[in-house]
Amino acid sequence: MADKQPCFVISPIGADGSDVRRRADQIFRHVITPAVEAHGFEAIRADKISEPGLITTQIIQHIVEDPLVIADLTGSNPNVFYELAIRHAIRKPLVQIIQKDEKIPFDVAGMRTIPVDHHDLDSVQEAKSEIEKQVKSVLGKQPDEIESPISVSVELQALRRSENPEDRTLAEIVSAIADLRTDISSIEKKISTDSIISHESILKLIDRAVRRPMRDMEVQREIEHRIMRLLDQAKKEKVPSKEWSDEIDRLRDMFFVLQHDRDRLDRGVGL
Repeated sequence: MADKQPCFVISPIGADGSDVRRRADQIFRHVITPAVEAHGFEAIRADKISEPGLITTQIIQHIVEDPLVIADLTGSNPNVFYELAIRHAIRKPLVQIIQKDEKIPFDVAGMRTIPVDHHDLDSVQEAKSEIEKQVKSVLGKQPDEIESPISVSVELQALRRSENPEDRTLAEIVSAIADLRTDISSIEKKISTDSIISHESILKLIDRAVRRPMRDMEVQREIEHRIMRLLDQAKKEKVPSKEWSDEIDRLRDMFFVLQHDRDRLDRGVGL
């Protein structure tokens, strides 16, 4: 059997016997390891590196060179975010996870992050399944297709400095996409925690998505899909009146038209 590829795990570790260490070990053993093994990877964590040498150098080497990294953002550990920034900068495959119900830090709120509760077996199973899906998806991407807060910022700076008006317009679009993803993640989190969602916040989000052009069709479809799901959830559980229900139906029709137009553009058919 071929050797497994390394998957480095960025994680808060904590002292021996601490709650942080117990959780880190359980997540590593029961969530991350089986999920990445399904794709032919071996999970490696900093405290489990057995080679002699300077540990900091070895950690950075794994972060830079390993074909896959899983980052656990639980507890907003400074070392975790230092290591995460390195991985973001080089635009290599990365999957983020976090303890369920913890707030995702603002700077990475727009990045897909998998929630997991290690005390809940259903949550553990869902997290493993989602990690497997994201690993499969991200491994099929080229470096320039992998987005991160750093890559978006660098691209924005280059576009904003351009003398080409079209490039500066693109900078506004990229910025809008990043803002929109953050807004979507915020609303999804409110839904998942049964918090009250203002109808105005959903309407504002949809209005931004419909009115702003999207340069990346894959991003556009992702946004459309996620907002449609939000609408379905809102109609199912959060509807206070027939008027709001009718408004959701109207917006759903708008999205079907938008999706149809985008598909025609992809095929080279004029609108």
